[in-house]
Amino acid sequence: MRKPELAAAIAERTGMTREKAGEVIAAFTHQVSAAAARGEDVSLIGFGTFNIRSREARNGRNPQTGASIQIPASKTVGFKAGKALKDAVQ
Repeated sequence: MRKPELAAAIAERTGMTREKAGEVIAAFTHQVSAAAARGEDVSLIGFGTFNIRSREARNGRNPQTGASIQIPASKTVGFKAGKALKDAVQ
């Protein structure tokens, strides 16, 4: 499901317009991104938690040449599904 399809589904379920549902999705993703940039976790009870994860620096290999390369440390966003989401998938 892509963003337009999600907006249409939300609009149908809530009675708001597709445009307004699209604005809500955009506001949600902006706020999650802003919280991640500040290093904060975002928890949605029953759905899941977005959190910042640190990756250590490590050695890797260039798949084309086979040369050894150094991959620097970095931060990434992780997602851990909540119980309700896990149960819905099973």
